[in-house]
Amino acid sequence: MKLGIVGGGQLGRMLGQAAIPLGIRCVFLEPGASPSAAVAGEVIRADYDDRAALDALAARCDAVTYEFENVPVDAARHLAAQVPLFPPPQALEKAQDRLVEKRFFQAQGLQTAAFAPVDDEASLADAVAQLGLPAILKTRRLGYDGKGQRRLSTEAEVPGAFAALGGVPCILEKVVPFEREVSVLAVRNGAGEVRTWPLVQNIHKDGILHYTLAPAPETGPATQALADDYARRVTDALDYVGVIAIELFQVGDSLLANEFAPRVHNSGHFSIEGALTSQFENHVRAGLGLPLGATDIPIPHGCANLLSTQPPLAKLLAVESARVHLYGKSERPGRKLGHVTVAGVTLAEVRDRLGRLLTLA
Repeated sequence: MKLGIVGGGQLGRMLGQAAIPLGIRCVFLEPGASPSAAVAGEVIRADYDDRAALDALAARCDAVTYEFENVPVDAARHLAAQVPLFPPPQALEKAQDRLVEKRFFQAQGLQTAAFAPVDDEASLADAVAQLGLPAILKTRRLGYDGKGQRRLSTEAEVPGAFAALGGVPCILEKVVPFEREVSVLAVRNGAGEVRTWPLVQNIHKDGILHYTLAPAPETGPATQALADDYARRVTDALDYVGVIAIELFQVGDSLLANEFAPRVHNSGHFSIEGALTSQFENHVRAGLGLPLGATDIPIPHGCANLLSTQPPLAKLLAVESARVHLYGKSERPGRKLGHVTVAGVTLAEVRDRLGRLLTLA
């Protein structure tokens, strides 16, 4: 079988690496030169909206997926008319607009932070009056890893904030005094079977995921069941196929849905070594109609991102149980260059090993 992947970054690379042991070949559509995913399959070098390239990808593959959520929806629909495409285009539509996404969550019965649309300075003032401060102003489209947003803590910061984000449609979200950020990863196949991995805890730095603890410490069965229910509601509503990640704020016994990624996700990187079946393999299995794999995490794991600069490989490998994944990228401020997972019999061991990694990263 052949799997097409729109995008040639590190997520595509890891999808391709998961497909190889299954005898599945991957073909990537990517406009950039020397993409990270090139080591895992063929590359069609073309823009994501190049109809001839999309047609060539569809003709060569049994199914097509994508590794990032800003794929043009028209391109996704064009592919879906010719070849099984997963996740479906409607998932992209919901995930690409933060206001649409929040309203979708609420329609499925998920709790969210309070929010209001912002289309100009006047509606920003109205939204602040409605929600109060502190709040976060975010562009509705294209923001990721902390980009495209501005925290408003005082009234003096409100004038000009809309213009500072480019004067594009925005959403204002009330700041929630959450206890921690967690995410639930789930996989759904075409028959509607859903499997979820245990909740993981995420720690961010400057808006970028810094490290993950898997499973999330001190997670009771009720909290896990609520996260599983959220995943089921969202994936059923979208007739979803593949892996999805839903990022959540935990406030006591409540989980507030922040956003979802219609793809494999950074907070699931631990699963390559840490779960019985990785998110990447289960994504491939789901899209090609293969049986889903077990999602248990036998022993605690942690995963640290390597950001901006790459520490010496020997130092990374000197940390007990370290498994290093380098993406073949050049160094650049804020860029994800790789990740390292560690394991431990206890969570304390994992935290200690993560701490040693983070002094290097």
